[in-house]
Amino acid sequence: MRVVASGPTSGIVATLPVPKSWPEQDVTLVSEDLSSHVRSARRRVLDGGVEQLTVTIPRLDGGDTATALLTLDIIKRDIVAPTATDALRPPATPSRQLRVFLQPSPYIESDDPAIRAAAEQVVAGLPPGWAQAEAIYDWVRQRVEYRFDERIKSARQALEDGFGDCEELTSLFVAMCRATGIPARSVWVPGHCYPEFYLEDEQGEGHWYPCQAAGTRLFGAMQEARPILQKGDSFRVAGQRQPVRYVHETLSAKNAASDPTVQFVQQRLAPPPAPEAPTRRDTP
Repeated sequence: MRVVASGPTSGIVATLPVPKSWPEQDVTLVSEDLSSHVRSARRRVLDGGVEQLTVTIPRLDGGDTATALLTLDIIKRDIVAPTATDALRPPATPSRQLRVFLQPSPYIESDDPAIRAAAEQVVAGLPPGWAQAEAIYDWVRQRVEYRFDERIKSARQALEDGFGDCEELTSLFVAMCRATGIPARSVWVPGHCYPEFYLEDEQGEGHWYPCQAAGTRLFGAMQEARPILQKGDSFRVAGQRQPVRYVHETLSAKNAASDPTVQFVQQRLAPPPAPEAPTRRDTP
């Protein structure tokens, strides 16, 4: 993050999401470089699904520049679909954390009558669990044609229009899973999103299973090298009255002669070269 003041500015607070660790993603802080104007850079996890960095800058004079740079080492792992799925079921008594993923959220109207009716029709006669989630998955991919659109539509609108991109296919799948009692949520990586659904095994141990709503068919598994930015689609953010779908970058200042300029940059760095192996020298 880089802030340039065009005039005297005080009380600057900037926030930005940063990747956090998940079962399929290890995140390690390599370095944290803060310019002299930065008082602090604190990280906290919002609603269990996204880590937010808050940068405070007490004052900048005109022409001053403040920077906060985090370098992270991120290791991703593929998720392989389970071979035995017949015993996987939705939780009989969802925990407080899971109940969030059974309720409506921004752009995901799981309580909409049309969505509930479609979900009930798709899963009719199928055992609860994996079979129902897979039936919803295939139905959404057949029902909603992939078509990129810069405008984000709701799950209900995608159902009516019959087309959408990864946002809409993910939202409709999540909404229909929730309507049938299967916890589900959205997952974001740079430039893309996909859904996850939650089921428990016979021992009552729960797992999140991803699927590729848009693109190559991939159900219960995931091959994705891009870092996960957030999981979930309803977050309580300071200064916002209603839950938000994404945790965006923000910048505010208590006093400013004119608006400062800010740049938020996510850049992938090449890994350092492996050390050169010593040359073997044969002895006579």
